[in-house]
Amino acid sequence: MNTRQSWLLLAAAVALFGIIAVAFSVGRYPIAVSDLLRVLWSWLGGAPHGLDPTIETVVLQIRGPRVIAALLVGAALAAAGAAYQNLFRNPLVSPDILGVSSGAAVGAVLGIFLSLGIVAVQSMAFAGGLAAAGMVYLVARTVRGHDPLLVLVLAGVVLGSLLGACVALMKYLADPYNQLPAITFWLLGSLASVDPRDLRVAGPLLLAGLLPLWLLRWRINVLSLDDEEARALGVETRSIRLVVIIGATLMTSAAVAISGVIGWIGLVIPHFARLLTGPDFSRLLPVSVLLGAGFLVAVDTLARSIGNIEVPLGVLTAFIGTPLFLWQLAGARRGWQ
Repeated sequence: MNTRQSWLLLAAAVALFGIIAVAFSVGRYPIAVSDLLRVLWSWLGGAPHGLDPTIETVVLQIRGPRVIAALLVGAALAAAGAAYQNLFRNPLVSPDILGVSSGAAVGAVLGIFLSLGIVAVQSMAFAGGLAAAGMVYLVARTVRGHDPLLVLVLAGVVLGSLLGACVALMKYLADPYNQLPAITFWLLGSLASVDPRDLRVAGPLLLAGLLPLWLLRWRINVLSLDDEEARALGVETRSIRLVVIIGATLMTSAAVAISGVIGWIGLVIPHFARLLTGPDFSRLLPVSVLLGAGFLVAVDTLARSIGNIEVPLGVLTAFIGTPLFLWQLAGARRGWQ
């Protein structure tokens, strides 16, 4: 990594810390940065902060889990998007290309439809996402005589449409006074109900999905080549492809399980990271993680501060992501690799 790339990573990290500080400070109960630092220092074992206990409650129990969840979810979706775009050699690919988001939506909606608790809903969302990706991969392995990547994409699109119809059916059958509002709220995406227990479960899963992508970052670069060229370089494309799919799917499923369906991050953020770093996945992955984490923290802060009611994250990311993507598309050079 050259000096420019090092400075770029440092600038992204500094910007991320600044966004985090703003996220902790802004809201219905404003908190000064100095008070925030005193609370955090006391929490880490330093001297007692001597402040109003309400400030500590807001920082550690209300905004703290939400900010950490936004960091994890944004980083996971951006990393998964970068991995999928590299794997499929397609800049229009996003983390839900294999039906992961649709499968997670079916699991969560089914849990809400059955009036289960929040833990069961999240567990069913996670399982639904993994099951959908597994079905798509099984179909791709079964169909022979075609480009495996093309079959994966087509199977994901078809299964996603089927799962979307299942969600629509359950919304139609749901109780319009209790179940339907909860289903709609979850499908639009939100971090309002995240608590530390969710982070203890989803955090390790998100990191477990990210770790193999980081360890194989050099080999993942080769996946942008044709399979014959990659095998000529000594890379077993089938096994690497499977590891990428498992890692990206695990991250996406865990993220969707705690946040609901949040679009555009996995599509837009890797484009901006690639614009800054180039296509080398060893540089693209960390920059995507930092940009995705900062983007979702900023959007979540805006969502809960923009008005008297909280704006769903899925709506806000679409309003912000669409013009950003069009602007980047208009100014991009021909070719993305």
